[in-house]
Amino acid sequence: MNLLLMGADLIAITVLMTTLYLPRQGRRELVSSFLVTNVGVLAVAAAMSTGTVSAGLGLGLFGVLSIIRLRSEELSHREIAYYFASLSLGLLGGLGTIAVQWGAGLMALILLAIAIGDASRLTKRTASSELLIDQAISDPVALTERVTHLVNGEILEINPQRIDLVDDSTLVFVRYIPTQRVVPRIPEESAVMCRRAAQPEIARR
Repeated sequence: MNLLLMGADLIAITVLMTTLYLPRQGRRELVSSFLVTNVGVLAVAAAMSTGTVSAGLGLGLFGVLSIIRLRSEELSHREIAYYFASLSLGLLGGLGTIAVQWGAGLMALILLAIAIGDASRLTKRTASSELLIDQAISDPVALTERVTHLVNGEILEINPQRIDLVDDSTLVFVRYIPTQRVVPRIPEESAVMCRRAAQPEIARR
C-alpha cells in the first residue's frame, strides 16, 4: 500500500470530474458513480496489494460490477471513456507494486488522453436519439428525408431498429451534429413599431 499513490489518485479523480467531465459533459448524476467506482477500485486494489485478497477474485469482481453498471443505463462513448478512466486511476492508486513517479506519471497520461480525446476543437459534438415515427418506412431514402425534417442538425448515421407493419411505426436510431439556431435580433425601431401595432386602437369620441 502506497499512501502517496492513493493521494495522487484522489487528486486525479477530482481533476477528472471538476475540470474535464462536468464542464464538458455536465451530467451531475454520474459524478457519484464515477467517484464511488474510483474509490471502490482503489480500496479493493489496495487490499489485493497486501495479499489478503486474491488477484483473480478481485479482477472477477471488477468485471462483474463493470458489466452490471454498463448494462444498467445506456452511456455514450465519451461517458464510457470517463468511466474506465476512473477505474484505471483507482487501480493505479491502489496497487503498491509500482514506484510513485511511475504511478503519478501514468495517472497524468490518462488525464491527458481524456483532455485531448474529448476536446471540442478535435472532435465535433455529436448527439444521438431514438425516434419512434408513426409510419412504417422501409425505403432508406424516404426514411432519411423524414428523419431530416425531425432532427435539427447534420445527420451522421441512421440505423433502423424496428419496422412494425402492424402498428405502422418505425423505430430508428439517429446520430447527428446539433445545429445551433441563431435567433435574429430585431432592431429597436422595428420592435417599437411592432409594440405600437399590437396595441388596440382607442376610438375617438
